[in-house]
Formats: sequence, C-alpha cells, structure tokens
Amino acid sequence: MGFARHCRVSSAARQRPAAALCAALLGFSSGVASADPLPPPAADIQAWITTQDHRQALAPAPAARWGAQTHADIRIDPAARRQRMLGFGASITDSSAWVLQRLPQPRRDALMHELFGRADGGLGLSFARLTIGASDFSRHHYSLDDTPDNAPDPALAHFSIAPNRDDVLPIARQALAINPELKIMASPWSAPAWMKTSGSLIGGTLKPEYYDAFARYLLRYVDAYAQAGVPIVALTLQNEPGFTPKDYPGMRLEAAQRAQLIGRHLGPLLEARRGAPLLFDWDHNWDQPQEPLAVLADAQARRHVAGIAWHCYAGDPAAQSPVQAAYPDKDAYMTECSGGDWEPLRSGGLTLQTRRLIVQSVRHGARGVLFWNLALDLHGGPHAGGCDTCRGVIDVDLHGERVVRSDEYYALAHASRFVRPQAWRIDSSEGGEGVDNVAFLNPDGSRVLVVVNSAHAARTLSVAEDKHGFGYTLPARSVASFVWPAPAR
Repeated sequence: MGFARHCRVSSAARQRPAAALCAALLGFSSGVASADPLPPPAADIQAWITTQDHRQALAPAPAARWGAQTHADIRIDPAARRQRMLGFGASITDSSAWVLQRLPQPRRDALMHELFGRADGGLGLSFARLTIGASDFSRHHYSLDDTPDNAPDPALAHFSIAPNRDDVLPIARQALAINPELKIMASPWSAPAWMKTSGSLIGGTLKPEYYDAFARYLLRYVDAYAQAGVPIVALTLQNEPGFTPKDYPGMRLEAAQRAQLIGRHLGPLLEARRGAPLLFDWDHNWDQPQEPLAVLADAQARRHVAGIAWHCYAGDPAAQSPVQAAYPDKDAYMTECSGGDWEPLRSGGLTLQTRRLIVQSVRHGARGVLFWNLALDLHGGPHAGGCDTCRGVIDVDLHGERVVRSDEYYALAHASRFVRPQAWRIDSSEGGEGVDNVAFLNPDGSRVLVVVNSAHAARTLSVAEDKHGFGYTLPARSVASFVWPAPAR
C-alpha cells in the first residue's frame, strides 16, 4: 500500500509521467508478500527503554540472548509483510521554524542533527509536514495571496512565499541536507480570505467560483517550494475540514465539496503535471471515517486520491482499517497529533502516544506517522489562537540552554531511530492485556520490535521468531525497542 503502488494501480496515474516519478522518488511499493523460511538468528538482541518518568530515556538496556522457544507472548513473522513505511516525524510549523531560527547557529545545528540525523544516536526523522499559509502555530495570520481590502485575485498576481523565507524554508532545507531521505507533505489551514464566504481567514467555506483558483494556489505553492529547494511529495486539500476554529485560520469543506474540488479541479491539474505531488483526503479525526468514504465513493475524485490522512483528537486508530478494506489501493497516514498538558491526567503521554500512533495506527495500516509541532518555546508558543497547552516534540529555552524532550520525542525515537524508510511492517501477535507491539523488517534484513507496557507493574514477556526466542522484563509504564540482525544464511 504505497506511493508507488498507488501510481501503479491508479488508472489516472498510469496515464501520466508522475507515476514513474513517484515510484523513483519514493523507491518502494508495498503489499502483502512472503519470504523464504529463515534460519535461527545468530546475534544478541539489542534493547532500549524509556520509562514514563524519563528516569530511563531511550536508555540502552542489557541485551537479550536467543534460546529455544516453544511458547511466546509475541510471535514475529517476517514472511507476512503488510505495508512499507515512509517514515516518522513532525510538523515544521511557522512556530517551530521561528523557535529554531532564534537559536545560535551551533545550538540549532546540534538540535537539527539530533532530530534529523542518525549519527550519534539521532532520531533520523524522515517525514515532515508544512503548513500552506498560517496555522494556529504562526505568529500572525496570513495566506500566500493576501490582497488589499480582500480584492479578488483569481490570477494569483499577489501570490508569494515571502512569509516563509526567513524561517520555514531555511529549516526545511537544513533538514533535507541532514537527511536526504526526508519526505515533506503540506496542508493549508485556509484559502486566501478573498476566496471565502467569510471574507476572512477565520471561518467560512470556499466559494464555488474560486475552486479552480484554490487548486492553482496549491500548485503555485508546490512550484515555489520546489524552486526554493524543498520538494513537496504530498498535499492534503484542507487541514481538519470538519472543524471551524474561532480564533485561527480554518475552512470547512464538506465531503461533496472536497470530491468536486479533487475530481474536477485539483486532480486534473495534478494529472497533467510531471512530478506532481500525491493527494490525500480528509486530514482529520478517526471518529468520522464516513467522510473519506464519501469522497472515495465519487469515481472522479477517487482516481486522484492516493491516501487518507488521519488525526488523533477523536476516535480510534481502528477506523483506518474499514476505509482501507473498502479501498485497498488507498494508503493511510497519521498526519497530526499533539501532546499537551492534558495527557498526564489521562494515562500518561509516553505510553498513550506510543500505543496509539506508533503501534496502533501502524497496525491499522499507516505508512507514516507525524506528530504536531516539531519545536516550541517553553511556554508552548508562539501561537496566534488555538491551543495554549500544546507541547512540541522538543520545547526550547530561547534564553538559556534548556531543551525539554517530550513524551512525543521518545515515542518518535523508539520508532524513527531504528525503523528505516522502506521498512516493512510485519506481522506480530498481540502481547496480552496492557501490552501493545508493532514489528518491522528493515531493508538490511534487521528486525525492530516496539513494545509498550501501559500497565502500572513490570511485565515479563517472551518473544519468538520461528523456533527461537528471548524473554525480557519491561518496567511499568514503559516503551522498549528491540533490534536484532538478519539471520545468518
């Protein structure tokens, strides 16, 4: 279920050169495959653990040893390959880029290498999201085609990415320089105010007479960013189209509107272009799977949709599965989930976020996982409306040396540091109540198993591949990553 697979099976994609480009650019396809039986593993299992209190924080743990295994709580099957992974990461919002750009260069460089590099224990983030115009995590509200007195500009004569040149573009380019495997998608929070019924970036919906202009607006963004050295591999039509924010940019787009925009405006423009980005629908919560299903039921729209983007703020990751079952050529992506002050009051951010996003969303087909802000200041900003209790993957002291690595940082790290782009998600059995897991097969043949113990007590588990296995005791409320090499042949 991959970018390249969508290009292969879609009738629209077969007719355009973009199919070859996206296959070459992303370099993989996916689906269920089988492999030859594997001989016994020949090396110890490396382990890293993070506990909810961060007393152990991605800490190397004692290696496990292989032994004969007749029973296993978790059984790994590398022959059962499900989807290939694009990667894990976060959004480089205006606020994130602004915070990072305010740091002295040596400090900024060190943090960027920690986040996007793989040397010296870096996270190796390989997936990122940008905002097209302002979001709530911008210092002020703007679009990329603001006009005096909201005068209509269907020719997009006022279009400019100037608001992004000082912060977002330099940070995105640096991330790409550190990790050339990084893939970047983008989402708008609002069309320019002159295109909308509200005459404002806040509220309203898109006027039908500007559907074509909005489609061209999105492609102007893609072109401008490509010229600035930041290729965009995927777009969504609208961030959270089922929600109308009261104090920051937003735009409601019902399923019928999205289907018309995709099928009759943006989709044909993408189809006519060489190297066009892929298009994901929805970009909103798990609790309304009927929304993307309604768009995919429209034949004209369906041929242009490569996948469905999901957010975590309502519903359950299991909602991804019926959509994929109905349309197996459409991929799933988890494209936004923020951590915040509210989470420790519920069940603890580390185990909650790792369980829902890294484990469950991937077990239900997600090929990529994105948290929300990559970086914020220690006050959860800057922001212009919206959430005032959100946290970044990292929160940075702009006046000192302090960096707070959040629960989301460690949730990401337990996957992104070990799971390489193009890895297969492979079958693994459930680990019992309170224990969740997901397993991967890297391109080099190494295996990665991420296990979450949400229980308030330590748990001893047995893990097996073929006829060999190992046992391990996980601390209470912890996450562990286990890595072992391909069996010797």
